[in-house]
Amino acid sequence: MTEKDLFTQHQRSYEANRFVYPVLSRRSNGISLGVNLNPDKVCNFDCIYCQVNRTSQSETRFIETDQLLGELQEMLDLVISGEIYKSPKFGQVPSNLRRLNDIAFSGDGEPTTYKNFDEIVSRCAEIKQRADLNNVKLVLITNASMFHRPSVQRGLKILDEHNGEIWAKLEAGTQEYYQQIERTPIPLQQILDNITAAAQLRPLVIQALFMQVGGVSPPPEELAAFCDRLNEITHAGGQIKSVQVYTVARPPTESYVTPLKDAEVDTIVELVTSRSGIAATAYYGSAVD
Repeated sequence: MTEKDLFTQHQRSYEANRFVYPVLSRRSNGISLGVNLNPDKVCNFDCIYCQVNRTSQSETRFIETDQLLGELQEMLDLVISGEIYKSPKFGQVPSNLRRLNDIAFSGDGEPTTYKNFDEIVSRCAEIKQRADLNNVKLVLITNASMFHRPSVQRGLKILDEHNGEIWAKLEAGTQEYYQQIERTPIPLQQILDNITAAAQLRPLVIQALFMQVGGVSPPPEELAAFCDRLNEITHAGGQIKSVQVYTVARPPTESYVTPLKDAEVDTIVELVTSRSGIAATAYYGSAVD
């Protein structure tokens, strides 16, 4: 198994687990434990690059909280003890990546649509705290569509109190391009407003996936508009810690979606840095950092 295979194998289960899965994350630079709050595969976005197959029905439809928390505890024990590196999937992980970086709320849909989002974040934070893992982050990987909900705002506050970090999706500068990529009835302005409001309270990480659509890369004017939206957020008092600029690294939903070349990703990183002054990092389709 190559290093690329290690980064691209992001199955949503581990052995018999239904809710918690380990991945070697290129953006975390180590092991990330994913917490899947959408086992039913329901999402309020329908991104053309998503790797989740929503045409097949999941065997698991509902969150069983006790089982989720039990799986999280077991996976923490497995990673902390080093036992995970005795398994075939993780036996070839390089020594410098054999570290637990985070517990990430992600999975097969938008995690903040889960109705008891604040409760599950609190329970996972308690497990992390009992294990004395203060340096391990709680990461929310999100499209930022539900930040206005009171339960989500409570959940974000809990993240703040437990070494949390929000990775908010923003991948377009115009409504037209946003709709082409995300295919959702939720307007781009709602996403921008939610990101701005959240970033006024704590620094956020922006995750921006760009790709070729039908062999066509994002047009320069769209990338310029994307940078303008970043500037609007920061000018309104929003704090952006960094921008993760990446491209397709796993098989997407739509066959007409393909990765950008490494040089194209680098160009976007340079554009973001020069036009916004925000630190940006490139992650390539080859999955090699």
